[in-house]
Amino acid sequence: MDKLKQIESFALVAAKGSLTAAAAVEGVAPAVMGRRLDALEARLGVKLMLRTTRRLTLTPEGQAFLEDCQRLIAALADAEAAVSAGGLKASGHLRVTAPAGFGRRHVAPLVPGFLAEHADLSLSLNLSDRVVDIVHEGFDCAVRVGDLPDSSLVSTRLADNRRLCVATPGYLKRAGTPTHPDELARHACLTLSSEASQVRGWAFQIDGELRHLRPETRTQGRLDCSDGQVLHDWCVAGLGIAWRSTWEVEADLAAGRLVSVLDDFAAPPNGIYAVFPQSRHLPLRTRLWVEHLRAHYGRADYWRG
Repeated sequence: MDKLKQIESFALVAAKGSLTAAAAVEGVAPAVMGRRLDALEARLGVKLMLRTTRRLTLTPEGQAFLEDCQRLIAALADAEAAVSAGGLKASGHLRVTAPAGFGRRHVAPLVPGFLAEHADLSLSLNLSDRVVDIVHEGFDCAVRVGDLPDSSLVSTRLADNRRLCVATPGYLKRAGTPTHPDELARHACLTLSSEASQVRGWAFQIDGELRHLRPETRTQGRLDCSDGQVLHDWCVAGLGIAWRSTWEVEADLAAGRLVSVLDDFAAPPNGIYAVFPQSRHLPLRTRLWVEHLRAHYGRADYWRG
């Protein structure tokens, strides 16, 4: 059986969520898709999916393998397009969505350069803090920060994202520097008030385990806000300690406006991702956009600018 066909079938089943739905796309019987998955798992010697009569669930090994498969399928489609078209030129309209704060700082500024390189492209950028349904709302690509629970979408990691506790030197001189996360109870903590954000609290690695602490405004300060940019501004103004992403505070740290604390307890990084609908033939304009982001985010000096 063709190895590539097995990989394509695995990725399609993961995207559609069932053998029946994937088989309908392929125009084959569900049993055929099942045999391809069986053959792939037998060849690899690992279980990729847990299959019951009601649902399919990716194993941890299956999730990791799926990301590699998606990249492989995308790269192959690019290679075929370039050869068949003699060097395909990107054209058309690209619809992109990103979180508002991150998008203003690290997506929108990269758009002019991208369009300058590709004169036949146009682009619409949507900035929103809600999780946009890119399939039903017709977006070609989403930039997302954090964990990605939805395996039905194709994703590629563009950069790491770490979260840090930060404050101004002036605040720490007045209030003292915490040496353990439990000491945050004695500090003014600037927190997000939105129930949709940081629900589990601030994450720390303590005694080898990931723990979440959720500072309470009533007991640990007088300020919270639903907007991350406002929290950042308050933090730079010396009003307390904030838990912010490196993409937001890297330049402040480099300039000395902010300093990080509790670094020994920092949680492992999550990621900054490009996310797009499952597709065997992703448009070249989308691939070029993803590579444009990757080229900038991958530079060591980018986040300090």
